Amino acid sequence: MIWTEYLNNYKNYLKLEKSLSENTVGAYIKDVVKFIDYLEDNNFSGSPKDITQETIRDFIDFINEKGMSASSQARALSGIKSFFKYLIIDGIIDKNPSIHIETPKIGRKLPVVLELDEIENLINAVDLSTETGYRNRAILEVLYGCGLRVSELINLKLSNIYFDEEFIKVEGKGNKERLIPLGSKAKEAIIQYIENSRDVLKLNKKINNKDTDILFLNRRGKKITRVMIFTIIKDLAAKIDLKKNISPHTFRHSFATHLMQGGADLRAIQDMLGHESITTTEIYTHLDKEYLKDTILRFHPRS
Repeated sequence: MIWTEYLNNYKNYLKLEKSLSENTVGAYIKDVVKFIDYLEDNNFSGSPKDITQETIRDFIDFINEKGMSASSQARALSGIKSFFKYLIIDGIIDKNPSIHIETPKIGRKLPVVLELDEIENLINAVDLSTETGYRNRAILEVLYGCGLRVSELINLKLSNIYFDEEFIKVEGKGNKERLIPLGSKAKEAIIQYIENSRDVLKLNKKINNKDTDILFLNRRGKKITRVMIFTIIKDLAAKIDLKKNISPHTFRHSFATHLMQGGADLRAIQDMLGHESITTTEIYTHLDKEYLKDTILRFHPRS
């Protein structure tokens, strides 16, 4: 099928020219595949040149009727728009049928944030007598202490940890690098993990050759997976009977919110989180009611 060729070329474009991560590329491809499947189910036999605004609107109506949430609809449309933008760049089509289609309105949902005592309870719940105890404690300390994405955490390299300078170098979205201060708790937890767990793996020669520079490893000496990070956090939450629905990203939200509460500059938080736009970072001002109250009292002329 001709669409398969376009899809493969689009995938290469996202990887090589846009430098997107495997997860992001996979999400974009998945959205376009949904659209192509819809075309096949409706006996569409044309090429991308034959797609009209009406065709795409009919698809959005279709997934809406199937009960897909507004955020999922918006993401699907974003993937389709990206695909047709690529087709324009590659000269396959000369008119973009998706350009004037509005994104479904999404209500902004504030993220779950942990209180400091909840974070301490989670960290204290780690059993240091187990083989993975020091590693798991270091994972939580780095997630909260540095505000990393889970993908950044599992790819964190030993060679990018500057213990003397107390900084770590992280490769974020789009292969963009940034420096993040390494707090004393996170630094101490990493050192104890290396001395008590990781070095034991090294002595036993279990470390996979390609993962020798990766900080967080599993029992087989290979890079720890995203799924394992989620599992560790879910198990600890259940252990302390935490009622909040949390994930690795919850520690990132908590990192930013607590910085905001402590009076950190919004631009500094943006840099540490690796947000391309300050608009993304501004959500943390909505999480801190005291920050908003203080801002109004300090700057509003009637206050």
